[in-house]
Amino acid sequence: MTVGVEMCTKNINIPDSRDTVEMFIFDSAGKELFADVVQKYWDDPSLVMVVFDVTNEMSFKACDKWLGRVMSKNPHISCPGVLVGNKTDLEGRRVISEQTARQFAEANSLEYFECSASKMKNVEQPFYFLANAYHKLYKEKLEVMKSLA
Repeated sequence: MTVGVEMCTKNINIPDSRDTVEMFIFDSAGKELFADVVQKYWDDPSLVMVVFDVTNEMSFKACDKWLGRVMSKNPHISCPGVLVGNKTDLEGRRVISEQTARQFAEANSLEYFECSASKMKNVEQPFYFLANAYHKLYKEKLEVMKSLA
């Protein structure tokens, strides 16, 4: 559980290549108290991950606000992103259906994933998706640069 704002890095090896994507992750735990702090790090993000608690409707509703903050600070960019529904191990307490979350993700051009951080189930999938999406974009930009040279 994130108490304040945490910054960490995560290296992901790209399959079928010798490349690694290094991700810099800023985790604010969705707390309004830290909104101003984390916004300082949102200039030109390469990737976006928004996580919510499937057992908490307010957590899901806040996704729109957090995503809006990132996009309003960077209206000129389009970057790969994911929406992640966490705490799927608490199925009996679930209030946000997978279908509802998928609809929100699609409406915002995000891929949708579900996980249980406490059980370490499917936690890596969104990171692998983002790393591969970033790697693909990077390779495409390299090809453009080579063609211009």
